Amino acid sequence: MSVSWLTRLGSTVLLGLAVASCDRSSTAPMAQHVHDAATGRLSPDAANKAANLARDIRAITSKYQSKRLALADGYAEDAHCVEHPTLGGMGHHFVNGALVDPVYQPARPEVMLYAPDVNGRLVLVAVEYIVIDVGQPAPTFGGQPFDVGGTPVPVPHWSLHVWLHTTNPAGLFSPWNPNVNCP
Repeated sequence: MSVSWLTRLGSTVLLGLAVASCDRSSTAPMAQHVHDAATGRLSPDAANKAANLARDIRAITSKYQSKRLALADGYAEDAHCVEHPTLGGMGHHFVNGALVDPVYQPARPEVMLYAPDVNGRLVLVAVEYIVIDVGQPAPTFGGQPFDVGGTPVPVPHWSLHVWLHTTNPAGLFSPWNPNVNCP
């Protein structure tokens, strides 16, 4: 039986919380988000910021098309492919436990998501951010608010999936992609 990424993260998360409780000044200021409360959509300005940031992060994370590079940079593979019977899938999570902390760094996502292609080969499809909540302002991705919780991390946190390397008909920031299937 494989050890889940949650188990591997446990000590890293606790260490990050201990460090964060000593000095919150290292937490980068978070951008304010602007979205229409009636529709839940980003304002045109915020949508433009999110699109520009997405383009930049796609370029930065493209090197992780190679799982070998992801592993070399500290991302640990979880062999379990995550999917939902009606919503679609997320794929395989490669988590860098050293990055799971209270600091949001857009250029350093905590998780790389890989999904099987038609030949069963894992390909990079998305990134996921996990930010531990120690009382700092909630993070946003170019104006897109993060979800509260959303991952099996046993402490208060925010998370956000960003489908940068494949199309997600459910939306760029939806946790589930109806086009991702686990074998």
